[in-house]
Amino acid sequence: MKSVTLQANTSQEIENKVNAEIKNGFKPTLAIVFLSVKQDYKAICKIFDAENISVFGATSSGEFVGNDITEGAIVLMLLDMDPAYFRIKFLETGTQSTYENAIEIGVEGKNTFNNPGYLMVSGWLTEDGEQIVAGLVEGAGKDVTIFGGMAGDDLLLEGPEVFTNKQSSVNGLVALIIDEDKIDIRGIATCGWKPIGTTKTITKSEGNIVYTIDNKPALDMILKYLGVEIDLDSNKEVVTNISSYYPLQLERDGVTPVMRTAMFANKEDRSIICAGNVPQGAKVRFSLPPDFDSIDTVITECEQLKDTNKEQADALIMFSCISRHLSFGLMITEELERVQAVWDAPMIGFFTYGEFGKSKTGKHEFHNNTCCVVALKEK
Repeated sequence: MKSVTLQANTSQEIENKVNAEIKNGFKPTLAIVFLSVKQDYKAICKIFDAENISVFGATSSGEFVGNDITEGAIVLMLLDMDPAYFRIKFLETGTQSTYENAIEIGVEGKNTFNNPGYLMVSGWLTEDGEQIVAGLVEGAGKDVTIFGGMAGDDLLLEGPEVFTNKQSSVNGLVALIIDEDKIDIRGIATCGWKPIGTTKTITKSEGNIVYTIDNKPALDMILKYLGVEIDLDSNKEVVTNISSYYPLQLERDGVTPVMRTAMFANKEDRSIICAGNVPQGAKVRFSLPPDFDSIDTVITECEQLKDTNKEQADALIMFSCISRHLSFGLMITEELERVQAVWDAPMIGFFTYGEFGKSKTGKHEFHNNTCCVVALKEK
């Protein structure tokens, strides 16, 4: 299976580059598209409609080809995957819940292939991250492969979208369902964050809102413990300082902690609103800001995954949290470069509002402040 990555600042540039690839004899069947909300994804989809190329797409908060990061642009990967080996399914939360939609997607995959794997992107459904994973597992089985991410919108926090050829939605789910009997899908959800301090208890929470930690207001606890100052009149300041540098680690027995990012703070009740659910009674620790050791951990886990696979990849896709980009700063380009070097394959990705995938010791679940790396290889 051949893969080609493209990067551009306008839809016209993309059209010219796609046409050039086709004129050179490449016959892509699938386009994986990540782009800024500033871009016209409908115009992009028309380009692929004209060539009978299926689209799996999401808006981003920054996108990249290899370690070349852009903002406000378009990146895509063209693949000549046999159309018999994949299906694209789009559903929108509304008449059915996100959980019910995810079940339906899981069931359709099982009805289409004996061994389906799922790449998933979702719109502005931050509170439903766990429900997406749970629904897919319910519909397709506990051993199913799931990787993906939540769309971004350049940190506007107003309405990221997902799309395919003729459908799009802020509340949508788009699944790329792949026949794993034909295409090998290997992935890892990894973060490299180091815990700091003692274990604490979430003493009051509801869904993704944390009210108290160790019976103290959650926001006050974080500000005092970490010694950071935050302008509570600026939501983006909260995102930058709390979620980027000091995410919570939810501890669980026998498996890797799962990260939770604080996206907003409520100055009236001193609660924090996270990008995923935080159960009442959960044990948590804060995290140290990342360093080069964090990247080393990510690379080690990628190398272990590749050693298990014992094959190069035809294509790499990465779903990396926007908070990771904010906290790593310039180091993020090194992480991207080193991940790609593990497989030495074409790679695209985008910065997300949440990630789906399986950690080294855990089950498939919804993550924050994590990167999910997916390697595709035709059998």
